[in-house]
Amino acid sequence: MFFFIGLIVVFVAVLGGYVAAGGKLGPIIKAAPFEFVIIAGAAIGASLVGNSFPVFKAAMAGIGRCISGPKWKPQDYLNLITLVGKLLAVMKREGVVALEAHVENPDSSPIFGEFPKLAKDHSVVQMICDPLRLAVISQGNLDAESVEEIMGTAIKVHHHEAMRAPAALTTIAGSLPALGIVACVLGVVKTMGAIDQPPAVLGALIGAALVGTMLGVFLSYAMFEPFANRLGQIVEEEAQVYKVIQQMIVANLRGHPQPIVIEAARACIDHANQPSFSEVFDTLRGA
Repeated sequence: MFFFIGLIVVFVAVLGGYVAAGGKLGPIIKAAPFEFVIIAGAAIGASLVGNSFPVFKAAMAGIGRCISGPKWKPQDYLNLITLVGKLLAVMKREGVVALEAHVENPDSSPIFGEFPKLAKDHSVVQMICDPLRLAVISQGNLDAESVEEIMGTAIKVHHHEAMRAPAALTTIAGSLPALGIVACVLGVVKTMGAIDQPPAVLGALIGAALVGTMLGVFLSYAMFEPFANRLGQIVEEEAQVYKVIQQMIVANLRGHPQPIVIEAARACIDHANQPSFSEVFDTLRGA
């Protein structure tokens, strides 16, 4: 919602101010498609050169993520704490061997099956199953600090990979003003080829060339740079799910009571998505 409100404000402010000052949209509308092809095409090509295809694809998909917002909603965080809590309860009640069926085949696990959205996310499932698999293999004799370090490394690697998409958008944003100048220079070259034309024709050609500069700066600072910033915020917020998993598993390995495990999980979640202690405690009471 705010995404579209922001875009509307940008376009109204720029184009509305231009029209209010007596400018005419006709020359811009006529020149913009051709200038856009030059600028956008060069930006896309340069991004393909500078990034792997998965990173480029993630960057383009990131624009859609700016519209949809973070993947995980408040209910998802409550479900995540419940999911991990139920697995830890199985380990406490039936022993680590009882976890093997759940962590080796999460697709067929009835516990994972209760939370289909979480179960479909490979990274979340992997972050849960990998340390619990270590618990099964070691028969519960795990050092909590070692597990915390291992999970912390996994989180850092995942976060570094996820931040490549915002970085790619930032690079595109940085290149657009210069590419706008390229489009402008090409327009000037075209104008010089028609130097024998009357002033009215030359004025139209020069105006069309300057649209390239305007478009490059506009796309950079009014669109792609905000896209990159917003996508970075989304990646940061979505990373909280991995910290929740880490804190719950490590707190359990340290032998902390359930209230401490719950608080360790809740402390990783920002206030907008954080479930209340009573919600989590009541949900896990029957686990």
